[in-house]
Amino acid sequence: MGMKERMLRGALYVFDDPGLQADHTRAQELLDRFNATPHGEQDERDRLLRELLGAVGERVVIQPPFRCDYGTQIAIGPATFVNYDCVMLDAMPIKIGAACQLAPRVQLLTATHPIDPEPRRLGWEYAEPITIGDNVWLGGGAIVCPGVTIGDDTVVGAGAVVTRDLPAGVVAYGVPAIVQREIGDRDRIAVPDGA
Repeated sequence: MGMKERMLRGALYVFDDPGLQADHTRAQELLDRFNATPHGEQDERDRLLRELLGAVGERVVIQPPFRCDYGTQIAIGPATFVNYDCVMLDAMPIKIGAACQLAPRVQLLTATHPIDPEPRRLGWEYAEPITIGDNVWLGGGAIVCPGVTIGDDTVVGAGAVVTRDLPAGVVAYGVPAIVQREIGDRDRIAVPDGA
């Protein structure tokens, strides 16, 4: 089994596979073009995103600059907004639901490394998938670590480091992020008429 296949299975791999390197180069070239596209050329940005990413729903907006490893492992649901300076390390799948809000400098990191120093010194790494449910809000600078799932309607506070799964419908923050409370009646607001 080649290194690319090992990576895609979540097994230990080293980034010396020509296929992996070609996929990475392709993504970086598309990102260079996406990040350099003027604000007035939204159709071109959208076209580049659809070429770069594995799946992109309708009305998805990603504000440049944006960084990822490969792009093809990223799926973003409709009406999701990703603000400036987002990083998605997608050695394994990153699935983001519909109507999510990712604030500036959010990081979704599937890549990880062995704790054992010798394999790490030799360049071995592996990855675990990240899944973000529908209508999730990740505050500015939040970091989501490998293998994490965040349930629908959850809010993650700014600067949080999410190291474990979070259930649906909660507010979580801190380092590491912990559930502070459920979202409930005190959080309900009236939306203005005609909105």
